Amino acid sequence: MRDARILVVDDEKEIRDLIEIYLKNEGFHVLHAQDGVEALHILSQQDVDLLILDVMMPRMDGIQACLKIREAKHMPILMLSAKSQDLDKIHGLSTGADDYMTKPFNPLELVARVKSQLRRYLLLNNAKSPTQDHDEIEIGELLINTSTHEVHVGEREVKLTPTEFSILELLARHRGMVFSAERIYERVWEEPFYQSDNTVMVHVRKIREKIEENTRAPRYIKTVWGVGYKIES
Repeated sequence: MRDARILVVDDEKEIRDLIEIYLKNEGFHVLHAQDGVEALHILSQQDVDLLILDVMMPRMDGIQACLKIREAKHMPILMLSAKSQDLDKIHGLSTGADDYMTKPFNPLELVARVKSQLRRYLLLNNAKSPTQDHDEIEIGELLINTSTHEVHVGEREVKLTPTEFSILELLARHRGMVFSAERIYERVWEEPFYQSDNTVMVHVRKIREKIEENTRAPRYIKTVWGVGYKIES
């Protein structure tokens, strides 16, 4: 995980420099961009393992940039924003971000979240080695290959972010078991869950939009009201 390339996108130089100090102390290679336009240019020229993306920026903000990046890239995206309302967080995650932190933030917490996201992403990439045996989970027309991190519904390939895949794999490996949002968060993010956090709900909604024919009557990920989520056997 050391030497991973991280692109920090923020129009405030002081924040970019602060983040760089903490990331470099952990052995990461840090790239800078001051807005979404510059970030897209860098991503077209260089490989990046993780993106830290501010929401409020000139020319192209973080929301627009995230939507554009997700058309072709699947690396983890961690959003930063001065907006702390739940609706702002839901909106950010709905555009394809894997995680969301509000400003001002604790740099050590930011580093911890970066490491958590990178573990999943690098595991995903390393798992795509052709020498590994396939490990497939099949549920109806849903096929999950945990070796290559590929998902198909029938003949259609579904592109999931590393976080989305981790949630789907967790539920699929424990079919019939109900997982609360708290338990999913602590298993996937590997950090304590906070009462007001809507992160899991947003990610489950995004997964359903990708794998379900009818999100109002989901075939795979079921909601157990007041308890959590499950995939039935």
